Amino acid sequence: MHNRFTIGQMSKLHSIPIKTLRYYDEIGLFKPAHIDSQTGYRYYSIDQFELLDIIIYLKTVGVPLKQIKEQLERRNLDSFLEVLQQQKEDAAAKIKELELITKRLDYRIAEIERTKTNQPLVQAELKYCKERPIVQIREQVGSLHDLEYSLRRIKKILGLAETIVIGKVGLTLPISSIKEQRYSDYNSVFLFLESPAENLLQQKEVSFLPEGRYACFSYRGNHNDAPLFFEKLTAFMCCHHLKPAGDAIERVIVDEYISGNPDDFFAEIQIPLLN
Repeated sequence: MHNRFTIGQMSKLHSIPIKTLRYYDEIGLFKPAHIDSQTGYRYYSIDQFELLDIIIYLKTVGVPLKQIKEQLERRNLDSFLEVLQQQKEDAAAKIKELELITKRLDYRIAEIERTKTNQPLVQAELKYCKERPIVQIREQVGSLHDLEYSLRRIKKILGLAETIVIGKVGLTLPISSIKEQRYSDYNSVFLFLESPAENLLQQKEVSFLPEGRYACFSYRGNHNDAPLFFEKLTAFMCCHHLKPAGDAIERVIVDEYISGNPDDFFAEIQIPLLN
């Protein structure tokens, strides 16, 4: 009995659930050395310890059970190295993905924290903005239905490369519509690309908000409050003899889907300026 271990003993010695050992037996991955024909008790031998250690190791580094079983059946050094190399590559890809997620979270946290600490502008300001990559759908957007439909199209373009997140979505409004006080005549929807992959930047769907000076206004409110602040912004531009260089940009950073407190709402509008 010195070289025989019950399933309970194996479970304790290797810190692996009894249920898992039974499952490994069922799929033929790790079977007991002996099963008592009278009691049905499973017994393992000390010679199987290293085999179980290899199974646990490969499972820990992410190798699927089916692949572990195939490897143990082959017992080939080259294929074993190939399995480890593949897992190394998979781990590197996951690390890269997690680093990207971390960058996105840093960006969103910093921006939302900014809305908490920054006071809304009581008058417009001039801001210099670097070139910003976006994916843009140019079409009339006159309702929530139009907006959501356009966003689904953007999502289809990007696939899994980016996600639709409140705060990254923007709308553009022609200067001519602002002058005529037609504040619902949006002519495009766009999505900021926070950390665009290099191959994504090569796609023809990706464009850029140009680098340069912008007349800006931030305020506590949402989309419905934008007309008042567009009026304030254009009055500021007129007073300082500033000429628009393109469509106005509207972006809601915090709205009712993020906070139930209207005092937390935060939005900004920008108009690019001629040099």
